[in-house]
Amino acid sequence: MAIQTVNPFNNQVVRTFDEMTDTTVDMLIEQATKTFHDWKKTNYEQRAVILRRVASLMREKKDYLAKIITLEMGKLIAEAEGEIALSADIFDYYATHAATFLADKPLQPTLGSAYVRSSPIGTILGVEPWNFPFYQVARFAAPNIMVGNTVLVKHASMVPQCAVAIEDLFNEAGAPAGLYTTLYISGERTSLLVADTRIKGVALTGSEAAGSHIAAQAGKYLKKSVLELGGNDAFIILEDADIDETVAWAMVGRINNNGQCCVASKRFIAVEEIADTFIEKFKEKLEQLIIGDPMDPATQLGPMSSEEAAVHIIDQIRRSVDAGATILLGGTRADRPGAFVAPTILTDLTPEIPAYYEEIFGPVASFFRVKNEDEAIALANDSHYGLGCSIFTKDIVRAEHIADQIDAGMVFINHPTWTQADLPFGGTKNSGYGRELSEFGIHEFVNKKLIRISSISDPF
Repeated sequence: MAIQTVNPFNNQVVRTFDEMTDTTVDMLIEQATKTFHDWKKTNYEQRAVILRRVASLMREKKDYLAKIITLEMGKLIAEAEGEIALSADIFDYYATHAATFLADKPLQPTLGSAYVRSSPIGTILGVEPWNFPFYQVARFAAPNIMVGNTVLVKHASMVPQCAVAIEDLFNEAGAPAGLYTTLYISGERTSLLVADTRIKGVALTGSEAAGSHIAAQAGKYLKKSVLELGGNDAFIILEDADIDETVAWAMVGRINNNGQCCVASKRFIAVEEIADTFIEKFKEKLEQLIIGDPMDPATQLGPMSSEEAAVHIIDQIRRSVDAGATILLGGTRADRPGAFVAPTILTDLTPEIPAYYEEIFGPVASFFRVKNEDEAIALANDSHYGLGCSIFTKDIVRAEHIADQIDAGMVFINHPTWTQADLPFGGTKNSGYGRELSEFGIHEFVNKKLIRISSISDPF
């Protein structure tokens, strides 16, 4: 796959990058390994200085960095600015809290004394996606750098200028060479790197296929891995929900990032009493979306990340309709140049229809009506994925009871599934394993070293 910037608003190639040679990659891994031996000796305060500088530079350069995101993958400019702000917050969050999160944990053994110390393990490889090109990197790099690890990042091939910009931020912040390193290589070459003994762990955010391959490689070479893969999040609407507020959140949940979000609300499940009211209002809002240039602040729905992505979504819709699905809205490309897909609602979905189980990574909503709460739970759980779920109701106790029965890594009540620095992020089933963000995310690539102190006269 070519490493290049293609503006999805007009499908024009902006810039092309050469892949790194094997010799260059080897030199960069060796540099990261050497840097680790020095970086692990630094204290948390020294590490935090670098992360805080990166965060400060992000905020200073927010407008410039946001435009790169929008240029490369089509995110609305306001959302791109929000992504930069969130990424900066993540760097600051770990700079502030890592020392507390990683503090020695005293134990209470029957003899002597003991504690567990969190120690870095080495150079960690991160394979990152295009849909949140700064945020995804921040949530991988920030905790690992604070642990004392060094990081290698293989970014998505369609956002190379974002990759350049992030590494430039670290360089400008005074990071030592090898602390944060970008690798411009293909996915196939990336998976081969897992075998390198100098790389001690790997984290991937991406497709099921890529995750399965990386996990197999990591298992083969006895290395820790963390995977955040796809999602087909349910958005449950109960009969007592405030429909107008719920519809407003449904729009955010489905259309955020032009619908290209792992935790986007994709399956809308409404109980019979309010199903007609919800879908009527939801359809009306989708019809009113302003489609256009993502650089224009007035635009509400931009292009897909690439022409390939747009073609794939239309194919998923076509296959689903051929299998019996009904198009309530859209179902076609938007009538304009670029990688655009019209807002779409699919109904009459059954397990035999592709859209029932497949993740559709764009502005396509699947709508289901159910008789009651029990059917809503069963349908929400009838998925290969287990990333997130949303529940909308005025009865919080009821919602918490439902949340206990949902097979997902994250359940949000009266809000679409979302992310912030102090909340753990991750899923179950085919959505992957492990966690990123919050205190949970910093413990993934850490040696939990037991230190036991005994008297020389203590019994065996």
